Amino acid sequence: MKPLFELERNNVNYDWQVMKIKRVLDIPITDGPHETPELLEDGVPFLSAESVKNGNLNFDLKRGYISQEDHEKYIKKCKPQRDDIFMVKSGATTGNIAMVDTDEEFSIWSPLALIRAKKEIVIPKYLYYFVGSLAFREQVEVSWSYGTQQNIGMKVIENLFISIPSLEIQKRIVRYIEYKVKDIDILIKQKGKFIKLLEQQRQSILTEAVTKGLNPNMNMKDSGVKWIGEIPEHWEVKKVKHFAIHVGSGKTPSGGAEIYLDEGIPFLRSLNVHFDGIHLKDLAFISEEINEEMKTSQVQPLDILLNITGASIGRTTIVPKDFGRANVNQHVCIIRLNQNKVYPYYFNMLMASDVINQQIWFAQNGSSREGLNFAQVRELIFAIPPTLEEQREINEWIYNKQMKIFNLINLVKEQIEKLKEYRQSLIYEAVTGKIDVRELELD
Repeated sequence: MKPLFELERNNVNYDWQVMKIKRVLDIPITDGPHETPELLEDGVPFLSAESVKNGNLNFDLKRGYISQEDHEKYIKKCKPQRDDIFMVKSGATTGNIAMVDTDEEFSIWSPLALIRAKKEIVIPKYLYYFVGSLAFREQVEVSWSYGTQQNIGMKVIENLFISIPSLEIQKRIVRYIEYKVKDIDILIKQKGKFIKLLEQQRQSILTEAVTKGLNPNMNMKDSGVKWIGEIPEHWEVKKVKHFAIHVGSGKTPSGGAEIYLDEGIPFLRSLNVHFDGIHLKDLAFISEEINEEMKTSQVQPLDILLNITGASIGRTTIVPKDFGRANVNQHVCIIRLNQNKVYPYYFNMLMASDVINQQIWFAQNGSSREGLNFAQVRELIFAIPPTLEEQREINEWIYNKQMKIFNLINLVKEQIEKLKEYRQSLIYEAVTGKIDVRELELD
């Protein structure tokens, strides 16, 4: 394999070298244990792929804790230390990286690869920026393989390429990058906070409407359910099972991701289910034969889809009338409704409200956190107006309010993506020698 990036030799980078990354590492790339340790309530933090977030290690997203005994065993193979770089080497986030900025003791699991700089050749922060740049990311993406999920071997990573200037130029490049991206990162953070505020506003409007109705002068009664509170006196307290004629999910077909097609029957996964609709990015497809084998999880128009596992648990949407044929995997629950009893679009709004979210949260904290089962879904409780007419009226009011907020959120997300693209281009230009940092004055 040859490098995918070019230095475009000039007076800026004529003395730079392009070499395999293994030549600038202090130790061969290694990883954590391939066994599953016993997780404890306290002990040594145990981190995996989910802790790699936005270029940093997030200890709040650790798998849990392990015993000192297990930790001592695991660090014989892989002992993390400050300035190490971790790369996710399997799963949906393959290629994402983080840098260790703590002296705290912790262990990692096998989905993470540890990359340690040989400091007499490469500054750890320069290595971090290069490995996180498009110059390296593109090499990772063309080199990974697929099993049930994308993955890349440690030996493969070691044979990818990096551009190396002198240590002095590396220091200047790091200073340049950190100077230039500081304001970009502040903007991204501010816009992220704004999105959270909009989401809170959306949720507040939604939950108020599906628990109190639209008439502020309506007589109220105690619902008898603590997290619902008072409801209009003519409303009823019901459960999902009172309206659902089917609750179930699909499965991952034999062969996993390898059997996915470029076209065919849409195969909806949790990443496709969002509050503002079904997202078609990264949509998988299955064959007619597999779809026929999975008859029970074929979706129908106006089915409610609910994510029942993982980080997106509780996210819900409705299948549009004109969506056509599709199927779902085991992480997405289908709730099929008796449409004579409930207006599906209203029910979808209800399932997206904090009334339901709180119950899902409590269910997760009272279990092994592996996800919701169908019995728990059927028992989700809520207040509901008894007539389809009132349900339609409330749904229309919520929809109009929500669409304005969703449109604004999407606009801000587009702005964030453009800022991230600009940030990436700055780093790429710097680490491939296209910017002369030798005489730059950085205040």
